[in-house]
Amino acid sequence: MNKVQLFFHHTFRFIWNAVFIISYPILASFGLLFIGFTFLFSKLSFLLTRLRTDSKTIVLKESEWKTMDYSNDLLEAKVCMQIMFGPSGFKLRRKDGVPSVLQDYVFGNKVRVLEEGFILEKWNTMEPKEMPDFDICLYDPDRDSLRSLTTIKSFDWHVSDKLDNELSFKWFDGTQGGEVKVQL
Repeated sequence: MNKVQLFFHHTFRFIWNAVFIISYPILASFGLLFIGFTFLFSKLSFLLTRLRTDSKTIVLKESEWKTMDYSNDLLEAKVCMQIMFGPSGFKLRRKDGVPSVLQDYVFGNKVRVLEEGFILEKWNTMEPKEMPDFDICLYDPDRDSLRSLTTIKSFDWHVSDKLDNELSFKWFDGTQGGEVKVQL
């Protein structure tokens, strides 16, 4: 650098440092004032809510047992878990009051009726991060047995075909799809 460039470099660096040194305490004090006012109004709001005595207590009611669609009026469902912007998990029981293996698991809301029984999606986990992870099961109401047919990692599935003793399930997870064939 020549002497003129060096002079301007030092001059502008001095001005920049001076502006920073002068404005920093002002900016820092505004930040501290903002934090102080926020704290003050938070405490004031807390005190005012404690003074109000006419507040009503909100009691969340447990969901009711409802007859499940497409279950031939045999199964009742009760919501036990709701994934935000996703499906609901249900506890199932038989409507006729017979104790069942269904009471031990959480199921999705998809029920398909076949001659052999009901096709249900039994959730393997209740953690939203690990969803979807469930087994497609066949529930035989006559024997009260639940048999796992396959595991699917997508909520978008359907029974595509049934030939004799073989079921075909198609699934799509948003990026890829597939087909699973199982023996009944």
